[in-house]
Amino acid sequence: MSTPPQDQPLWRPHPARAAGTGIVAFQAWAAEHHGAPAAPLAPADDDAQAAARYAALHAWSVEDLDRFWTAVTQWFDVRFTQAPDAVLADPAMPGARWFPGARLNYAEHALRAAENPANADRPAVLHLDETTDEPIVLTWSELRRQVGSLAAALRARGVRPGDRVSAYLPNIPQAAVALLATAAVGAVWTSCAPDFGARSVLDRLQQIEPVVLFAVDGYHYGGKDHDRTEVVSELRRELPSLRTVVHVPLLGAPAPEGALAWDDLVAEDLAPVFEAVPFDHPLWVLYSSGTTGLPKAIVQSQGGILVEHLKQAGLHLDLGPDDRFLWYTSTGWMMWNFLLAGLLVGSTVVTYDGSPGHPDTGALWSVAARTGATVLGTSAAYVIASRKAGLHPGRDLDLSAVRCIGTTGSPLPPDGFRWIYEEVKEDVWLASVSGGTDVCSCFVGGVPTLPVHLGEIQAPSLGAAVESWDVNGRPLTDQVGELVVTKPIPSMPTGFWNDPEGTRYHDSYFDTYPGVWRHGDWITVTSRGTVVIHGRSDSTLNRQGVRMGSSDIYEVVERLPEIAESLVIGLEEPNGGYWMPLFVVLTPGAELDDELIGRIRTSLRTELSPRHVPDEVIAVRGLPHTLTGKRIEVPVKRLLSGTPLEQAVNPGSVDNLDHLRYFEQLRRDRATAAE
Repeated sequence: MSTPPQDQPLWRPHPARAAGTGIVAFQAWAAEHHGAPAAPLAPADDDAQAAARYAALHAWSVEDLDRFWTAVTQWFDVRFTQAPDAVLADPAMPGARWFPGARLNYAEHALRAAENPANADRPAVLHLDETTDEPIVLTWSELRRQVGSLAAALRARGVRPGDRVSAYLPNIPQAAVALLATAAVGAVWTSCAPDFGARSVLDRLQQIEPVVLFAVDGYHYGGKDHDRTEVVSELRRELPSLRTVVHVPLLGAPAPEGALAWDDLVAEDLAPVFEAVPFDHPLWVLYSSGTTGLPKAIVQSQGGILVEHLKQAGLHLDLGPDDRFLWYTSTGWMMWNFLLAGLLVGSTVVTYDGSPGHPDTGALWSVAARTGATVLGTSAAYVIASRKAGLHPGRDLDLSAVRCIGTTGSPLPPDGFRWIYEEVKEDVWLASVSGGTDVCSCFVGGVPTLPVHLGEIQAPSLGAAVESWDVNGRPLTDQVGELVVTKPIPSMPTGFWNDPEGTRYHDSYFDTYPGVWRHGDWITVTSRGTVVIHGRSDSTLNRQGVRMGSSDIYEVVERLPEIAESLVIGLEEPNGGYWMPLFVVLTPGAELDDELIGRIRTSLRTELSPRHVPDEVIAVRGLPHTLTGKRIEVPVKRLLSGTPLEQAVNPGSVDNLDHLRYFEQLRRDRATAAE
């Protein structure tokens, strides 16, 4: 496939396919019942007409929040056991109050498909790991039975609404069962992936004092078994609030003394009982990366997550009962929580526990082929790794079922867009999305009726009043600015745990623009309504007044075959100077010689900006990342500015401290050389 001109889309939906999407049906229904703009889909629509139709729907969704979110709850048949007194009682941010007086239960909605006898033997969850060839099937009837049994077992052990239930589990079906049972009881779920060390887990769980811990004995990853029995022992010692520990024997170890066996707790044939809780009752606690102190314990509500995920899964990803939804994630990342949104719309969820690169880089593409995934979610980093590995998944695997590929975690560069359409599938909808743990959803993302343009996210999500602002709070178009959200979204946090005055919550999002959510990303909202994410605004490069996101640098540099990964820092110096080093991890066999440095500089100068050619290119053994795999920029900048390591970063949030200590030593060396 040849890449079209820049102003032409890489892909556009077939008219019949677009006409059959849930978002088109929703708009027609909402126009009839709730005053949404009527915009029937015409067979001869061009891209501009499609964009105008969506823009009108989006404008209505953010201008009339009451009618839009009422329409969402009715369209998806949200079951209120007690009707709300209003939709948005207080629109102020922070502090917005959604659907006061309403009562419902998230887990009831996640298990609705199991109520239909025709679905009894259909798969609700398909699971693969590195040791299995064929997917393990958890049917809808079995999922419902296990949740009913486990919820009853939790209640029998004194777990009540508001109690915290924690998990140290990988992406396995047991984790989904445990979350749904916790929600059914009205307790509050939280999870950490088992690749987290004890200190990182305790930094999170000690804040919320859980009464239950679900824990594995270990996990498989990269072709190896990783024993976690000692870590679990330490967690039990350091969490005095625990009353119950449930052992999940992934590696076959017997239950330790005092722990209950998973199989015993899910053995009963019981229908689940769903506690009707207030709309804003906590569903789960997610955590920020914790690179600058204790991770923020982010509380999101049963009702807020329910309606946001129904909208995002059912309208923006166009998921339904015929879909198989796979997103590569761990239980330590909000995308795992979002993966379970597939259950809300009756889709089969595909869980994978293992490395996406074992036994080779193509492992995740193979999982998609073997499970018949229709919607495949991955990261920008994995797409680029696949390109660099020379993979041809569309040629070598049966990916005929895949209709949509989602990417998130970091901005997908244009080369990633091209590679997907050249090497995976010409006729595939590429839904690049961006949001965050903070809302457990997407501010901007895919729209199944719109074309896909090179390097651009299709549009802001419905109900998300996203704008790009300058430092004075003025909206920008076709210019880089701060990503802000000017009106509340139901899945925004109800607050942070142990932040009774809301000070930390306020300071995290609302201290720059009072009453407006500042997310911390640089974005461009284009004149055609698409969005480009440039990276974190708190690590933005600002040279000679020209601002640029770090992802723009990475896209150019990492296109070179010798560069495995890179990190760029812009450092304001006391003398008024500005030092911008580029740190590179080389691919095996590559050497950072004058010729390679010259190509790096030339590429950046010609493809990006002469102002953003680095002052130095420095080879390093490796770069530090958060435990969820995101490269660390701000703490590195702080270290290079002279901040001590223990103040610049929470050590337990970093995958490799030695890689971080390198920058501390580099600062010392530079200071010595300057004397």
